[in-house]
Amino acid sequence: MTGMTSTARPFLNRRLTEFGTTIFAEMSALALKTGSINLGQGFPDTDGPEEIREAAVRALRDGRGNQYPPGPGVPELRTAIAAHQLRRYGLSFDPDTEVLVTAGATEAIAAALLALLEPGDEVVALEPYYDSYAACIAMAGAARVPVTLRPDAEAARFRLDLDELRDAVTDRTRLLLVNTPHNPTGTVLTRAELTAIAELAVERDLLVVTDEVYEHLVFDDAEHVPLATLPGMRERTVTIGSAGKTFSFTGWKVGWVTAPRELVSAVRSAKQFLTYVASGPFQYAVAEALRLPDSYFADFRADMLTKRDLLASGLERAGFKVFRPAGTYFITTDIRPLGESDGHAFCRALPERAGVVAIPNAVFYDHREAGAPFVRFAFCKRTGVLEEAARRLKSLAR
Repeated sequence: MTGMTSTARPFLNRRLTEFGTTIFAEMSALALKTGSINLGQGFPDTDGPEEIREAAVRALRDGRGNQYPPGPGVPELRTAIAAHQLRRYGLSFDPDTEVLVTAGATEAIAAALLALLEPGDEVVALEPYYDSYAACIAMAGAARVPVTLRPDAEAARFRLDLDELRDAVTDRTRLLLVNTPHNPTGTVLTRAELTAIAELAVERDLLVVTDEVYEHLVFDDAEHVPLATLPGMRERTVTIGSAGKTFSFTGWKVGWVTAPRELVSAVRSAKQFLTYVASGPFQYAVAEALRLPDSYFADFRADMLTKRDLLASGLERAGFKVFRPAGTYFITTDIRPLGESDGHAFCRALPERAGVVAIPNAVFYDHREAGAPFVRFAFCKRTGVLEEAARRLKSLAR
């Protein structure tokens, strides 16, 4: 028996050499090793509505989705997605040609970027950004051009510099990659900011991929405005949604794309060679979830708002500078008031110091120095868990 053939060439292609194990896997493993409270990875520690879980059980027992579902997604879910977009935002999509079901939003992002980009194209993205964005742009052979959201200490939010965004667009720019509500900063782009993005996209004839998975998690006076609702945008926008964040079933991996027929067809061409299909029985359950009354979404948002304020107050008492989010279920903090400046080192030490795990925001930046002092905490956990985390973190107070 011969051994593996030796080669001087690395096995991993050069486009992916900067991407190792994700920070989420690293920090979740650290949480398990140390027995710490995991406020790093963004998944709830309770399941979503019982009636939706039972809908999945019914689908399994009735034999719906136990074999390969249709490539675009089961008709019941595509119809429910289209009805949701129409009811919530006045956006009309044909469920047969303008809706595509994916294996979570992560696959939707990957399929959209692989389908719409050519090698050498530039993608302008709002930095910091979810780590899969950078990896998918690299796999497409394109170049990412970050536009950094800057912290506004007085307003306690991160802001988009629209002049910087405009200056980032060149003749090589193919696509804008937008995320609102924004992970990890919790910023919700305003109607004025989104209008400026839309005007730029129309003026420069750009495609837009918009990640709106936290659409139902906006707080206080914030408003979620889908980019596709703005003038000139429906025909050039790929909108990505997800059931995991809204219904607290992240393991089901049910996401979707809504866009004009030609764009959905392009994304489907890439998607069919990724998973082909996934989550068969869960698709039927999510179709029922999207038909839940408005009271579900209001109660879900109110519960998360209470948890946001609980953890934010605890972090403030511990000495962090807190950017109280207008959306998502993440809180970004500044560790400099604690006498720290290296978020990565801080997060690696935090389990031993306080028994809590968080995520260093620097991993979401190309300009690592811009994100170095910021750390993200997730508040999509049970109230008792958040109270205990706040109690532990209080030991950091100077």
